[in-house]
Amino acid sequence: MKKILGYLDLVLFLILVTIKVAFYGDMVNPYFKIKYIIGPTLASIVVIASISLLFKPKGRSRYLYICNIIITCVLIADINYFRYYKDIISIPVIKNGILLGAVNEAVKNILQPRDLLLLIDIILIPIFKKILKLKFNGIYSNYMEIKNVSIPFKLRALSFVLIFAVSFSYDGYFINKLRTEQPRLIEGMYNKIYIINSLGNINCHALDVYNFAKKSFFDKKSLDDEKANEIKTYLNANSKSSGSKFKNVGKDKNLIMIQVEALQEFVINKKVEGEEITPNLNKWLKKSLYFDNYYYQVAGGNTSDAEFMSNNSLYPASSGAAYYIYSGDEFNSLPKLLDKKGYYSAAFHGYKEGFWNRNAMYVKEGFDKFYGEKSFNVDEKIGLGLSDESFFKQSLEEIKSFKEPYYSFLVTLTSHFPFEATDKYGDFNVGDLEGTFTGNYLKSIHYADKQLGMFLDQLESEGIMDDSIVVLYGDHFAIPKDHAKELYSFVGETGNDEFAWTKYQKVPLIMHFPKDAHKGVNSVVSGQMDIFPTLCNMFDLKNPYKFGRDLFNVKDRLVVFRTGSFIDNNVFYSSSSKKYYDLKTGQEVKETETLKKKKEEALKHLDYSDTLLDHNLIKKFTENKELNK
Repeated sequence: MKKILGYLDLVLFLILVTIKVAFYGDMVNPYFKIKYIIGPTLASIVVIASISLLFKPKGRSRYLYICNIIITCVLIADINYFRYYKDIISIPVIKNGILLGAVNEAVKNILQPRDLLLLIDIILIPIFKKILKLKFNGIYSNYMEIKNVSIPFKLRALSFVLIFAVSFSYDGYFINKLRTEQPRLIEGMYNKIYIINSLGNINCHALDVYNFAKKSFFDKKSLDDEKANEIKTYLNANSKSSGSKFKNVGKDKNLIMIQVEALQEFVINKKVEGEEITPNLNKWLKKSLYFDNYYYQVAGGNTSDAEFMSNNSLYPASSGAAYYIYSGDEFNSLPKLLDKKGYYSAAFHGYKEGFWNRNAMYVKEGFDKFYGEKSFNVDEKIGLGLSDESFFKQSLEEIKSFKEPYYSFLVTLTSHFPFEATDKYGDFNVGDLEGTFTGNYLKSIHYADKQLGMFLDQLESEGIMDDSIVVLYGDHFAIPKDHAKELYSFVGETGNDEFAWTKYQKVPLIMHFPKDAHKGVNSVVSGQMDIFPTLCNMFDLKNPYKFGRDLFNVKDRLVVFRTGSFIDNNVFYSSSSKKYYDLKTGQEVKETETLKKKKEEALKHLDYSDTLLDHNLIKKFTENKELNK
């Protein structure tokens, strides 16, 4: 008993950290069960704790206390990152942290008082220690006498080696088991939530660090031509169309593409207290081609991922932001291809040029000019930066000066979380949702809709619409999963599974053609990867290096999410629950050989895209004669 008491700090560390990991898991995922991960969780904690055995008692306690603080901070950061991004923080995300400084206010809005429960032991341990020393000096002295019994370093080192080896091997067993069950998952880290549900938070972060180090320092060797040719062949086959609908419909027409911050599909044609949330977009829908079954596919890069996919049809990075990680790559992007047809291209965004590394990536993607914060008169700020109202007014003046044909790519800002446009347009009545997360979003998107309507109306009145194709879409979700109940209540959803959630992860895609041609509704299953291939068809652009599929001429639909989940013409597959759902009925269906092959194809998409970006293959494809045979 005395020996155990002497290692009370070690025992407390194991218990407290295990409780925190369980508390964390329950907060971030409904499928989390501590009983399923107790083995790998304890093993990973013991691996960390075993190192403390190398220190003398005082040093051991300090080491464990510091480890407790670090693990707790990581858990709190993960919880808050998950609330907004539905993912777990990773090394590339931290590396991108310099680009995220402006969202500090957003983090403050996400942080909840109960998160601080994880800090209670860190605060109380020094206090209890002091009280014990002052009020129960005899007990404290006895404990310190037992604790500080001198143990030779050789014995401490031997204990460390044995415990570390056993716990590390035990942990490795679970990791290898998951690698066998889910090939590519650990290397690709494409579904960190699933890894946490299988191995625990500590192992997930350890694997992330390992993969980042391996990729950064040990995987720089060149890719063999066989694998490169395999990817090239696959992309050529994937890019083939079965028809010629809308072929070259955009010949010599200007292209104006508008990416709207946090615009989700569920607000379209929806009313609150008898008033339309998006009256202007609803009006333009009647004059446009509207895709109402269009899913966002962003990952850790969020808004920048939407831009990346729309202009390149390449998947987001498995972790972090592609705009930052792959800014040194070569791309056959939309601006570059339009340039070959004599187009001038410009990107517009009313925030800092370096945010998400846009100032570097827009050059790599071939934009002739980037109008960032310094290019605008910041005469009205809402939230992060220039208001949408001022942004559109100033952008329009620049667009009017462009020589035709041109490509203008505009990215809005005001409807970004934490939805501060509500302060200016608080008169929009959201009824019972007043003061809620969802209510604030509806007010903010109502403001954005007004500015979009004014901009589109001005394009029409100026005659620009007569020679332009306008493409408008939302970039990503607005309502995070921890506010799912509010969303479900608002839309009248009664389900509460992965399928129910996924149904509302759509964003609008609207295409307006001159003289309101081709208006109507298209319900083809689609995603953000499909814009670029569709525009390649519409503007007769040649690029075989794309993973999306033309919306007008490819019947075999496949929308792949960074998590490994996918949607095709008939089913939705959830990688987190490993379940298939019928798209029409919402009922769970059993896996068939056909579905299994679709799942493998979805993972192949992610693997090939990652490999293409990791090894800058587009540059190799265009330069290497052997690969171009």
